[in-house]
Amino acid sequence: MTRRTNNSRSGRYIHQLQGYSAFLPTRLPPDPPILIEDRLQVLLSKADRALGRLDGSVQTLPHPDLFVAMYVRREAVLSSQIEGTQSSLQDVLAAEARVLSAEAPNDVDEVFNYVQAMNYGLERLEALSVSVRLIREIHKRLLAGGRGRHLVPGELRESQNWIGPSGCTLNEASFVPPPPAEVPRLLRELESFLHDDSSLPLLVRIGLAHAQFETIHPFLDGNGRVGRLLITFLLCEREVLLKPVLYLSHYFKRYRQEYYDRLQAVRDSGEWEEWLMFFLKGVYEVSQEATETARKILLLRENHRERIVHAFGRAAGNGHRVLERLYEQPYLTVKTVQSITGSSYPAANSLVKQFVEHRILVEQTGQKRNRVFFYADYIRLFQDGPE
Repeated sequence: MTRRTNNSRSGRYIHQLQGYSAFLPTRLPPDPPILIEDRLQVLLSKADRALGRLDGSVQTLPHPDLFVAMYVRREAVLSSQIEGTQSSLQDVLAAEARVLSAEAPNDVDEVFNYVQAMNYGLERLEALSVSVRLIREIHKRLLAGGRGRHLVPGELRESQNWIGPSGCTLNEASFVPPPPAEVPRLLRELESFLHDDSSLPLLVRIGLAHAQFETIHPFLDGNGRVGRLLITFLLCEREVLLKPVLYLSHYFKRYRQEYYDRLQAVRDSGEWEEWLMFFLKGVYEVSQEATETARKILLLRENHRERIVHAFGRAAGNGHRVLERLYEQPYLTVKTVQSITGSSYPAANSLVKQFVEHRILVEQTGQKRNRVFFYADYIRLFQDGPE
C-alpha cells in the first residue's frame, strides 16, 4: 500500500479523485536545508578524494578512451540488469562479434541501446547542458526498438504510472509518482536547481537530483536507467571527471533493496541526509573499485607486452599492434588481425596461434571456421567484483 504521510520537507501525498494518493515533491533544495556535518561530511570528503584519484588514475592509462569504452559496456549491462534484462557482458561482446547461440538472451539490443544513448548524451554535452531536452533525447534512444518502444520514447508521460509488485493496482502500489499534469513543471524546477548558484557541494547536488528525478518518474518506462545516466552526465558536465568512468549501477544493484528503501524514506519522512550518506558511500566504493581496475589494466598490459617481446620473436611488432586493438575491441578474428597488421592470411593465422599458445587470447566458439578469439583476462577485469 502507498504510504500517506504529510512530509513538507520532500513533498506530500495528494488524494486523487480515482481513490489513490500520488506524491507531489517540493522543489529542491530541501527546506530545512541539508545538514552537512559529522558522518555526512566525512563521507563527502572521502567521496571527493576517491573521485579525484579515479580521474587521475584513468589519465595514466595509455589509451583512456578504450578503458571508457569497456566501462560503458559494463554499465549498460548492469543498469539494464536492474531493469530485468538477462544479458551479461560476455553476451554483449559476443553479439558485437556476431557470435550468436541459441542460449544467448534475446535482450542484448536493450543493452546496445543503453550504450548508444550514453555515448550520444556524452557527445551532446559539448553543445547542450544537462537539461530536460537532453534527458528526452537520451530517453528516445534508450527505448528505440526495445521492450519500451511502444511507450512513447522521448515523450513525457501523459498517464499515471506507479511502482509496486507485478500485477498490483494503483491502490496497491508501493509508490505513486506525481500526476502527469505536474511532470513538466517539476522537471523545469529540477533543471533550474541543476544550474542555479547554490553553495551546496556538487556531489550533494547530484545525489539530490538523482533522487528527485526518480521520484518524478517522468516517463512510462526507462526512468531508472535515465536517472543513473544523469549522475555520470552531471559529473562530466562539471568536469569533475574528464572521462565518464563513474557508474553507480553496480552499487545500486548490490544494495538494491536499500536503494529503494532510502528513496522511499526521503518521500515518506524527508530523510535526505540518510539518502545522501548512502549515495556518497556508493560514489566512494565505486570510485575505489574503478581505480583498482585501472591499476590492474596497467599491470595486465605490461605483463602481456613483456610476454610478446620475449616469446613472439620477429612477430613482436605486429603482436603489440594487435594487443593495443584488444583494449578497444576485446575480440577479433584472423581476418581482423590481417587488417590490423597488413599481413597475409597465413601470417595472421600464425600470429593468432601465438596469442592462444601464450594464453593471451581464448577461442570460445569451438568452431573450425569463423572462429572468434576473446581477450579473456581483460574482459574478466570488468566482470569480477564484489556482489
